[in-house]
Amino acid sequence: MLPKISRVLGRGLSGMTTSMDNNHQPSQGEAPHCSFPFRAVGLFTGDMRRCGEWVKRQSLVIQLPDCVFRGVAQVMFVNNPLSGLLIVIGLFLQNPWWALNGLLGTLVSTVSAFMLGQNREAISAGLYGYNGTLVGILIAVFSAKGSWYWWLFLPNVFMSMLCPVVSSALSSVASKWDLPIFTLPFNILVCLHIAATGAAHPYFPEVDIQPNNHLHHLNDSIQSLTIPQLFLSVPVGVGQVYGCDSPWTGGLILLALLLCSPTLCFHAMLGSAAGMFAGLALAAPHRDIYTGLWGYNSALSCIAIGGVFYVITWQTHLLALICALFCAYMTSATSKLMSVLALPACTWPFCLSTLIFLLISSEIPAICRLPLSVVSYPEENRRYRRQLKASEEAQHSQQNGSQEEARPKEKGRPNVQLQAEKGCSECVKQTVKNTFPSQQQNLSGCWWRI
Repeated sequence: MLPKISRVLGRGLSGMTTSMDNNHQPSQGEAPHCSFPFRAVGLFTGDMRRCGEWVKRQSLVIQLPDCVFRGVAQVMFVNNPLSGLLIVIGLFLQNPWWALNGLLGTLVSTVSAFMLGQNREAISAGLYGYNGTLVGILIAVFSAKGSWYWWLFLPNVFMSMLCPVVSSALSSVASKWDLPIFTLPFNILVCLHIAATGAAHPYFPEVDIQPNNHLHHLNDSIQSLTIPQLFLSVPVGVGQVYGCDSPWTGGLILLALLLCSPTLCFHAMLGSAAGMFAGLALAAPHRDIYTGLWGYNSALSCIAIGGVFYVITWQTHLLALICALFCAYMTSATSKLMSVLALPACTWPFCLSTLIFLLISSEIPAICRLPLSVVSYPEENRRYRRQLKASEEAQHSQQNGSQEEARPKEKGRPNVQLQAEKGCSECVKQTVKNTFPSQQQNLSGCWWRI
């Protein structure tokens, strides 16, 4: 997905974090109220913070698998190695060759980040692996040589190795606006590879992408719709984030999201469904809708806005739905434009539409975009925001009391309220700085995307 990490990463995911370690740990007095089953479940859900802390004390041989699985999951804004393992199983169900290339891309990208001396906390959270995951899978998906063409490892390794380079470069720019870079490195590198090789390349030929000039097929009509396939297009749309069109793979990915955060799982399904309905409204070919091509970008956008970068409220929930619909329109336009260049749309629509929605300004307190330094999974973001709100109220009451006492002595002194002068995100940053000074040194909450 952190003063230091936001400069390094600017995550995308997206995904995730072990933020606010000290402030969200239950006290000894609270521990007895939590039954053992709930504590046991807590070890495997969320961002598995305790597992991450244990792994950091182990050798690099143990750290690498954890980084790889977290990197695979970070594509969906998840910082949980078990979720990453479930997704890998789903990828092998779809196509073992694609899964192998995805794991190789994640590993090479992560090792490359180590060698380039990138931030260790970000590497441990999988932030330097998820772009490599997508690069490896999509290079295999678009290859015209089919499965088990071993020479394909060469461009896979080279492009995955460049992921941390492109990520670091983009982050240095995006961090000026406290924005994530999402999957922009993946989009750039995959399009670069396909444009450089093409369908006629003797060693690495690509699938020939024809211009999408005619969107509506004459044989497609409302009467010809298959309702079961429409329902299946929702999990398939989620699976298409990884280039997979199997409903079983999509179901395992949704299960992986549910393991980390029910809110993420719900918004993934909501976004995919919104993309499906938008495809119907735009008279898209039914085959494209059934195979999830209208759902995956909208699913990512809905997740990002619905609780990851904004604190989840009914207002931001509605904003996430609007963003998903907007992203579907962006998908239609982008795929048409890029098909003229014989390039796939990849996740360009998701990146562009979500960045637009992250740059909006609002005077509604409920639409509060979090700084990248504190972004985590939705439930943790909500708890963190409640804690900040309580500390703000305590600080405000304390300031009022001290001002009333000092008023006779300081009659002409202006009373400046930071909350009235600053936007929501700036207010959160100031409160974190004043109330939780130790948080400024805690980089574990920066999964937000390289």
